[in-house]
Amino acid sequence: MTEIKQDVQAQLHDMVDADWEEQVEFLKEITRFPSLSGQEADVHRHIASFLEKELHLQVDTFGLDIDKIKNLPGYSPVEWTYENSSIVVGKHEGSEGEANSLIFQGHTDVVSPEPSHLWKQDPYDPWEENGRLYGRGAADMKAGLTAFLFAYRALYKAGWQPKSNLMMQFVPDEERTGNGALAALHEGYTAKAALIPEPFGMFPANAQVGSLWFRVKWDTIKRTEDGHVQTNAIEKSQVIISRLHAFVDRLNKNVTHPAFAEMREPIELNIGKIQSGDFESNEPVTAKMEGRIGVLPGETVKERQQQMQQLLAEELQDDEWFRLQPPEIEFYGFHAEATVSDDEAPIFQALDTAHETVVGEAAQRRSLPSTTDARFFQLYYDIDTVCYGPTGGCFHEIDEWVDLESLKQVTKVYTNMIISWCGIEPINNDPS
Repeated sequence: MTEIKQDVQAQLHDMVDADWEEQVEFLKEITRFPSLSGQEADVHRHIASFLEKELHLQVDTFGLDIDKIKNLPGYSPVEWTYENSSIVVGKHEGSEGEANSLIFQGHTDVVSPEPSHLWKQDPYDPWEENGRLYGRGAADMKAGLTAFLFAYRALYKAGWQPKSNLMMQFVPDEERTGNGALAALHEGYTAKAALIPEPFGMFPANAQVGSLWFRVKWDTIKRTEDGHVQTNAIEKSQVIISRLHAFVDRLNKNVTHPAFAEMREPIELNIGKIQSGDFESNEPVTAKMEGRIGVLPGETVKERQQQMQQLLAEELQDDEWFRLQPPEIEFYGFHAEATVSDDEAPIFQALDTAHETVVGEAAQRRSLPSTTDARFFQLYYDIDTVCYGPTGGCFHEIDEWVDLESLKQVTKVYTNMIISWCGIEPINNDPS
């Protein structure tokens, strides 16, 4: 790592301050794109233009080809296409090549803002209030994207460039699978270390859970000699949901992993959708529900699948209806393993120093009860990766927000990271 010269550091921090209004405006611009998972192509074109015109980086834009990644470790099976998605990579090739190369990676897809009428304002028309910027995707994670874009911009405008290769990756479908991150890495866009600007309050993340999406289907009608009998499928959903919650409660009571032992409910269950019925005066007899369940380090996605299959096959035997007609379960979308970081790795040390220099106090670690793209870098490509970004809230809820002062601080931390990790040299430096 390169020692940071105080005058260069101050120069870049001043540049971040000078360009702050432009950074906030750019964040508003990209937040206005309704880039739901699978609909990221438009915002990616906007970002690619910025990379070329403002940062003068080499830019590669390409599609996500399922056939290329479907047999790779970490792939999550999908029931949708990627025809309106793309991957954008901006790259600077430094004079020292891969010596201390670095990836800044972030996703541009956002979750649904619904019910949008309950927001204070239009979720895709971002607004400022009491030091926060509100809007769908403002925190998760478009603010973080602007942090590394404008950190690099400050470096460039001040006449500096990284000595080692530096890359910015903008990927789709993080909110459903992470397949965009896997595709970018498979194309050969790798480095010695990576940083992902997840908005978890300027705490470097040292562990994260995995995630598994599931779908449970059942019917409540059966043939008899006299015709058929039936019961209400919606009402029977309560039986399944209660057993799932009891299962997760048991899992959480037995957590021993040190990164999550102090966390009250590291394994979370979310029932995201229930579909049943077609007419007010008809008793519904078919139903399905879809949801997500967590996976801890030391467990595997396959093990969790088997546990859930066993749960529905065996633990509903005391239910008069499901004893004879057990629900069916299938898995799609997220098949994400948990991961633990080596928080003594050089990239963590560099971030600790950069954070303390800007904030004035040591960075505290955090374990995440959520899934990020860091797992691909760490588990399958042996790239030390840290998640670190601004403070935000209500990520998958109404009135999502990001704290703007923390965003400015993170941008300055990233300038320090580029200097200390990659090293810098004048743009017009002639090695001959």
